[in-house]
Amino acid sequence: MRVTDPEKHQAKKQMILEAAKICFAEQGFHQTSTAQICTAAQISTGSLFHYFPSKKSIIAAIVEEDRQQTQELVATLREQDDLYAALNVFFDVVLDVAADRILSALALEIAAEAGRDAEIGALYQLSDKVMRQELEYLVSLGVERGQIGKQFSASAAVHCLMIIVDGIFNRVAIDPEFKPQEHKAAFRAMLWGVLGNRADAGAKL
Repeated sequence: MRVTDPEKHQAKKQMILEAAKICFAEQGFHQTSTAQICTAAQISTGSLFHYFPSKKSIIAAIVEEDRQQTQELVATLREQDDLYAALNVFFDVVLDVAADRILSALALEIAAEAGRDAEIGALYQLSDKVMRQELEYLVSLGVERGQIGKQFSASAAVHCLMIIVDGIFNRVAIDPEFKPQEHKAAFRAMLWGVLGNRADAGAKL
């Protein structure tokens, strides 16, 4: 009886996902064939389908991975005493991801597929809901600690924050000369214009 090494299995699965991410970002989900993913991952077709029964299952795994990473990031941010600083860290991560042309293109491709496929759409909406709930928790906790303003509800503030994030990714997609990290101070000013600056906000930008 053949025994599967869990670590090797996961490493191979992750290698396929990373190859698929690049293919989807560069060519689009529907334009990418399983053969192209196999070539990029340097595996056989049989090996690919051993880990993922379809292209759809690959993009579903990418959405699930993103959800898990978001939860892990917010879990570490919750441990910080200063939630004002924690939300700055979150926004810095957003800018880093947006600055990566592969990751930003992949994010938009997944969003597009979520609008075309009901199952992917449901997973995508769940991932988005988890992110909003986690951020709302951080904002609410920050308000309780007096570290964040309270001119808006946590839900309204987070929705505005997500609109800013979506806009950054869209701008990256249509303007190859746009480098989001070069505008960090301006984006943080927008962020805290929504969340409510505290007295020493200027020193934190």
